[in-house]
Amino acid sequence: MSAGAPPDMDPLADVSRETRARLETLVETLERWQKAINLVGRNTLEGAWKRHILDSAQVVRQIPAEAKTLADLGSGGGFPGLVIAAMRPDLDITLIESDARKAAFLGEASRKMGLEKLPRLVIKRIEVAEPVRAEIVTARALAPLAQLLAWADRHRLDTGICLFHKGKEWQAEVDEARKRWDFTCEAIASVTDRDAVILRIGPYGPTDLRDRQPEGRRR
Repeated sequence: MSAGAPPDMDPLADVSRETRARLETLVETLERWQKAINLVGRNTLEGAWKRHILDSAQVVRQIPAEAKTLADLGSGGGFPGLVIAAMRPDLDITLIESDARKAAFLGEASRKMGLEKLPRLVIKRIEVAEPVRAEIVTARALAPLAQLLAWADRHRLDTGICLFHKGKEWQAEVDEARKRWDFTCEAIASVTDRDAVILRIGPYGPTDLRDRQPEGRRR
């Protein structure tokens, strides 16, 4: 599998001034909080607009226009969850973050951004949080793909779509994940990093289900 060519357009080219201002507020809030807690890699803070805002924004074009619900796993510094919230104010977004300090940041940043619809914040571990049943599940810089699929399985609709940011080792992660999960995916080349992709994964299930027969058909 190879990644398709990245789209030519800037993922923020068509956003309103209000949306851009909200994203700038997110960066300003991030910079203040980063002095007290580690929300993003320190060497990425100076280039936060490209490294975090643009990188997160590109996933929005992969979210169907008719989608209504989204769960962001391990939201941390707000990427991509708060960026999506700014760009898709129609979505009901749930941010799942177990670290109370990071959750406090997410709450303050959401309010300072003046979002039209504040995301729901769940301060629990992903694997024990009440299932969200979302149409879209996102995650960025969180865990290997096999683990992400296990966590997402708890919070997605059966017909849901997963959108995961992955780095240069994405193909190896896909190969490893296929030992546990039966899925197809599209690798969409990143507009911010030529070695990275967005993995778009549709309905999936454990690989052992392929070998199971319905109860009525077993002999």
